[in-house]
Amino acid sequence: MPTVPAQRLSLDLRLRLSVMMFLQFAIWGAWFVVLGNYLGHLNFSKTQVGTMYSLIPLGAIASTMFVGQFADRYFSSEKLMAVLHLAGAGLLCWMAQIQDVQSFTLLAVVTLIYSLAYNPTLALSNSISFAHIPDASRDFPGIRVLGTIGWIAVNLIVGRFLDLHTNQPLLLAAGMSLALGLFSFALPHTPPAGKGSTEGPAFVRAFALMKDPSFGLFFGVSLVITIVLAFYYSFTGQFLETAQGVKDVASTMTIGQFMEMLFLPILPWFLRRIGMRWVLALGMFCWGLRYAFFAIGHPWAIVLIGIALHGVCFDFFFAAGFIHVDNTAPRDIRASGQALFSFLTYGVGMYIGSEVSGRVAQAYTDASGVTNWQSFWTVPAAGVLISLAIFLIFFREPKGANA
Repeated sequence: MPTVPAQRLSLDLRLRLSVMMFLQFAIWGAWFVVLGNYLGHLNFSKTQVGTMYSLIPLGAIASTMFVGQFADRYFSSEKLMAVLHLAGAGLLCWMAQIQDVQSFTLLAVVTLIYSLAYNPTLALSNSISFAHIPDASRDFPGIRVLGTIGWIAVNLIVGRFLDLHTNQPLLLAAGMSLALGLFSFALPHTPPAGKGSTEGPAFVRAFALMKDPSFGLFFGVSLVITIVLAFYYSFTGQFLETAQGVKDVASTMTIGQFMEMLFLPILPWFLRRIGMRWVLALGMFCWGLRYAFFAIGHPWAIVLIGIALHGVCFDFFFAAGFIHVDNTAPRDIRASGQALFSFLTYGVGMYIGSEVSGRVAQAYTDASGVTNWQSFWTVPAAGVLISLAIFLIFFREPKGANA
């Protein structure tokens, strides 16, 4: 019997979800990419920079599963989004006022509190989208790509009009967080799908999903890749500025997001044609290749190719991963399933990677402050190649599985 096509996504709903996704990632992109340049200009050490980057995923570890449980059981997701982003706006303003190296502890504490507010919204924005779109594999990439466009747009603004050595990017992010907090009240109502459930805490049931060997290995590989991803987020800005002489760091790094924007709409085709196993493998290979190009460092063209590969890496892991989780998790714990994926990747993986990358960078920085970038980038490149080999040997996608 032929499959009945899912109904079309209404224009009104598409616009509201698209604005949400645009602002969700524009907030993050406004300050995250250039934070290392800003802190370096204020004379914070590379270890401190790595610590600051680790605080965002540390917040994901602490709060994402908790908020996912609330969204599945007690409160509507759009109201949680509103409260968290409004609180985030105030915290970003506070972060922007702390500029003394001697106040590093205070800056770290405020950043951690902000991460507790922001991180859960990554999973919430996905769960709101999946709750209302008719066909996740067909419709979600078209919604999620607006997040990529938001990241690109805000980085072009930061690169062209703001001073990345000042607190201006943080203040811009605060303004957009306020806007999204208010706009969230206009998002489609998304009540807790598991309200009244007696089957146990949603986050505990979400962890049980990993009993499936294929699903567990999928999460394990994503965790390792996110550790490696942290090297890119934490130090590519400094690498481009100090080793490559790039003046407009934020705009240059949007090349990766442009490629992400190009590949995201055709991700469903790749998933259908080559399956999850080879999508993940191709993404891992591109990650290793990108770091190898950074380690070589010249000519400038291969560094640009390395930046561009970020789009392939990101789409073939994270966007595909969220679709896979939505197709796998039972309906009443989907928010917690999304939160679990965020917990393991944006949380545990990014935290470990940020801390490790800061220490590796410091270890390869001499007394005069010059970093041996070739040695630094060789570390994540080697890690990816080892992980890819293990993945190809042991990962077996169940027969008939799809994205």
